[in-house]
Amino acid sequence: MGAKTQPARDIVTAFDIVAQCSLNLNIFSGTAELRAGRPDSVRPGSGRLGPDPEHGAGRGARWHSGRMTELDLDAPCSRTAASAAVADIGWRYLLGTLAASVPVRSLAQAGEVAAAAVAACDDDADGHLRADLRPDRVELSLQTRALGATTGRDTRLAHRIAEAVAGLGLAPAGPTSAETPRPVEMLELAIDAMDIPAILPFWKAVMGYADEPGGTDPANAITDPAGQLPAIWFQQMDAPRPQRNRIHFDITVAHDEAEPRVRAALAAGGRLVDDSYARSFWVLADAEGNEVCVCAWTDRDEPEEDELAE
Repeated sequence: MGAKTQPARDIVTAFDIVAQCSLNLNIFSGTAELRAGRPDSVRPGSGRLGPDPEHGAGRGARWHSGRMTELDLDAPCSRTAASAAVADIGWRYLLGTLAASVPVRSLAQAGEVAAAAVAACDDDADGHLRADLRPDRVELSLQTRALGATTGRDTRLAHRIAEAVAGLGLAPAGPTSAETPRPVEMLELAIDAMDIPAILPFWKAVMGYADEPGGTDPANAITDPAGQLPAIWFQQMDAPRPQRNRIHFDITVAHDEAEPRVRAALAAGGRLVDDSYARSFWVLADAEGNEVCVCAWTDRDEPEEDELAE
């Protein structure tokens, strides 16, 4: 077991860089999202995942004649609306979060990017922005932390940050593995359980996690308060399945990275277990049967909104 480290602060200013040159990589924690394998998220007969009741898919944005009008600044956006609002500036929607990765040449330049992002967000920085600085890149994410969701305010802040970064002569890396070695992505751990309330307190205690915004409903995930480690969510089992993995990874990638990622995994020796819910998620396994879900936001909103995103 490695030595314990102090949690990094959410926002790292340029002045903090020297003292924090060994920042750990953030795998930004997930939020209440329609999960990859959750059976009650499937609409009977449709083969599509339904809207997320917590995040109010379809609310917070108004769609008209194939285009999106002004987003409500303080209401959760649908996945479709959030993705569309930032697609042309190099950001991508992941798990209730907007994410971008900005390549840099040094840690000092990373500090400049972070400082510019904080300045662009102004008073909204603390409640929305997270920045992870490395000598070769800055990972930025936006989420309305009090809600654990993406709002119109987050999409507006993404545009402000994009302008500030452009002012430094920089731009986000491409969102797919064909454009950059490590595109934006988020990791979750999923645990199958017969009695979720019985095991959830153990995982909260052993991981030092807390309930995500939205309360203590067992259907919600538990998350790292520092925002560094992956969220853990619990999938209800209807009967014991001793021959099946009880813990698996959910890797969420940008919508335009999902299918290339699946193809790369299959070419590397994996096998396709289930693609019946593609483009929302694909279940893959390694040669020994260990499973992982490759997930994206697509086909999780109302059908008419998803069609507008095509």
